[in-house]
Amino acid sequence: MRITATLVNLYNVCKREMWLHANGVRFEHTSDLVFEGKLIHEDSYPQRSGKYEEIELDGIKVDFYDPKRKVIHEIKKSNKVEAAHEWQLKYYIYVFERNGIEGVTGVLEYPTLRKTQEVVLSDVDRERIQEMEVDIQRIISDDDCPPLQKRGICRNCSYFDFCYSGEEDE
Repeated sequence: MRITATLVNLYNVCKREMWLHANGVRFEHTSDLVFEGKLIHEDSYPQRSGKYEEIELDGIKVDFYDPKRKVIHEIKKSNKVEAAHEWQLKYYIYVFERNGIEGVTGVLEYPTLRKTQEVVLSDVDRERIQEMEVDIQRIISDDDCPPLQKRGICRNCSYFDFCYSGEEDE
């Protein structure tokens, strides 16, 4: 299976959700929070549609790419899982490099927070991404779903009801 930036993001949030997503178990279409995130993506920067491009490349899809400045813009609703967002954006940059597009940087944008963060890819990050790719392949190829890791972030997950069905509420 091809590694996507979504899987890299989920790897850094929840390995169980990553496995479920990779194995075709999807609940995003039923989540109000996911829908809200899509609206933020569509409505936050309407002037960009003519200036920047949404690009699909080697299994990834970036929100906006400025080819003149070589900057990938990634829009997120909140910064609750900011490290996962950073790795997702670093993976985008990594894939661009793998396809011969050098000198790319990224910007994470949180329009509702009015916050931006520049993201660059280091040699250490490249090595870590290669390790992640191996581990992601191992996890999603396993016949068994990773065990539930009860965390505070679970309550806002589109998989919450699936994961916690039969579990006592805390």
